[in-house]
Amino acid sequence: MVIVVVTIRSFRGKHAFLSNFYTCNVTIGKETYQTTEHYYQSQKATSDAVRKAIGFASSAKVAKKMGRNIICRKDWDDVKDAVMLEALRAKFSIPELAKMLVETGNAIIEESNSYGDRYWGIDSDTGKGQNKLGKMLMRIRDEIRRGALA
Repeated sequence: MVIVVVTIRSFRGKHAFLSNFYTCNVTIGKETYQTTEHYYQSQKATSDAVRKAIGFASSAKVAKKMGRNIICRKDWDDVKDAVMLEALRAKFSIPELAKMLVETGNAIIEESNSYGDRYWGIDSDTGKGQNKLGKMLMRIRDEIRRGALA
């Protein structure tokens, strides 16, 4: 018996929906964001004005750049995983996206990247990284299967 392990490494093409840059109108609280990246980056801010500016930036790329150029809230390192998980759960509460995530089967999901992110992903040059994003996506896929994602 041969067991084939499928790994999704690229969040492009048919797996583009896994990317935090994927446009899908994520609603969290009373606000709707173009992408999970908009929400995630906005939550770094220490003021409502900056939070809104990032949250409603013209693109995910702009939101990410803005989020990298601000002074982050003091507890950011303590809460960033929970913020990402909240964003992803909101995203995959959208039925179409939940279905697509479940359709990845039992594939290992890795956020492979060439820009050296070893926290959220795996550095494609070294093969090293924590792959937090991929692990969260697989966790949410399991939650959807169990009916635990509201």
